[in-house]
Amino acid sequence: MESVDQFLQWIKESDNIVFFGGAGVSTESGIPDFRSVDGLYNQQYKYPPETILSHSFYRQNPEEFYRFYRNKMLCLDAEPNITHIKLAELERAGKLKGIVTQNIDGLHQKAGSKNVMELHGSVLRNYCERCMEFMSAEDILHSEGVPVCPVCGGPVKPDVVLYEEGLNQKTLQDAVYYISHADVLIVGGTSLAVYPAAGLIDYYRGNKLVLINKSATPMDSRADLLIQAGLGEVFSKVEV
Repeated sequence: MESVDQFLQWIKESDNIVFFGGAGVSTESGIPDFRSVDGLYNQQYKYPPETILSHSFYRQNPEEFYRFYRNKMLCLDAEPNITHIKLAELERAGKLKGIVTQNIDGLHQKAGSKNVMELHGSVLRNYCERCMEFMSAEDILHSEGVPVCPVCGGPVKPDVVLYEEGLNQKTLQDAVYYISHADVLIVGGTSLAVYPAAGLIDYYRGNKLVLINKSATPMDSRADLLIQAGLGEVFSKVEV
């Protein structure tokens, strides 16, 4: 594919690459995405996932929230795939400056990436709402009902951004900084349908916007290079 050759050439020539990714980065690690045909949004629950994963639902039905959360959001056995691994290698080589991710699975860090901006938080961090004591994802997974703080008995909440909640401003500012200063911006595995995350592309000022996604997105016409393929297929060709 000519477009993949061009992509590899841009990577070879640049030492200021930023990667912006969504659920499609982790599907090859066995973590379901939300919007594809077999994604979470098309599976049957008493409530739609958008409702369950909202701030108000969490407040009103914490037990049902945690039932879904343990069942569908905690994929703690998942391992990084070739895309995570190659991105970590590019960072170690000094070519990739940062990763901006909408994912909450921690797989970029598991692969060895250091500068990861998690727009929607992480399932690996959970805090008591009363005393801020940390609780691991394993502890959440093996707890029952609504997890309680081992120190003060207060309710524990995952450090993930639920619907109706705002993004962390510092994370957002960092993401804007890296995207706006990037030479090459690689956008991969995202439908670019979730705001404010999708709007971050507007801050890119360069002329090497690479969009890699299996299906069409609303931003396709803005890409300098459009590759309609799976991320693993493309990143497996990257040589660092």
